Amino acid sequence: MVTLLNGVPRQPKRFIFVLLDQFTLLSFAGAVDTLRIANRLGGANLYKILYAGEEGDEAKCSSYARIKLHMNFEELNREDTIVICGGIDVQKATTKKLINWLRREARRGVTIAALCTGAYAMGKAGLLDGKRATIHWENQDSFSEEFEEVKLTKSVFVIDGNRMTTAGGTASIDLMLTIVANDHGEELASQIADQQIYTSIRTDQDSQRLSIPTRIGVRHPKLSQVIRMMEQNLEEPISPSILAQEVGMSTRQLERLFRRYLNRSPKRYYMELRLQKARNLLMQTDMSVINVALSCGFASPSHFSKCYRAHYDTTPYRERGAQSTRVKD
Repeated sequence: MVTLLNGVPRQPKRFIFVLLDQFTLLSFAGAVDTLRIANRLGGANLYKILYAGEEGDEAKCSSYARIKLHMNFEELNREDTIVICGGIDVQKATTKKLINWLRREARRGVTIAALCTGAYAMGKAGLLDGKRATIHWENQDSFSEEFEEVKLTKSVFVIDGNRMTTAGGTASIDLMLTIVANDHGEELASQIADQQIYTSIRTDQDSQRLSIPTRIGVRHPKLSQVIRMMEQNLEEPISPSILAQEVGMSTRQLERLFRRYLNRSPKRYYMELRLQKARNLLMQTDMSVINVALSCGFASPSHFSKCYRAHYDTTPYRERGAQSTRVKD
């Protein structure tokens, strides 16, 4: 049922999707289509959808599709909602012009949301300082390093006042369904989800990554507990003996557990987690190689370089150089 204001249908709520260069199509499409279906099932134009970009008349996503733009960075209405659609190489796409526009619109009280890596642009503009937020799990390490003032979570989406962020992928659907439910009732949101064959609407309490047992394909409570401790202590690694003690096992029992289920030692598994974080930081931040090493629990750059090369068959310095070349291409 369409919400009325003094007996007259409300003006459609405007959503301005800001399409950054190489934005992720899945997150964008999920959000837009949720609002489109809301209009169809609601029997009125509940939402007006507009596409904006920094310049030109179209934007290109990471899968090379191009979307025609309705507008550039113009002054908006206070009741509008900006939705920043991020994707690959969001640092490069976050320009001074974009940051200044976001800050100006934020001062005017406009609600601002971000899909996928779009949270980076919000963070760079200082719009998430002191607020809860989320970003795709692959970008969490680099985001935490750069924006210490932001209370980063692992939720699929976060709403903190008039700031909203999602983890990417289908999380944009969950956020938009929540917005529709708040605006026009849960019944309409459920009908939209049914149209999308979306069987479970997630809330901001749901985590964006699979549980550890599902991820590793093993349901063993003590193994999951140890891996969780490892993931939470990458900067200051815990020794296998202490990990074993924490779950009531001997070091030898812990070794056997990892060998049996993961075909590697606890030390090796821990090292791979640290190196994976290091690779993310090298590819997504401007942190020096020395600082990356320290952030991942390596006391010396030489040891870090040796371990990195053994695992990835290249050095951290070459990895950083290769990433710069890919960005230019």
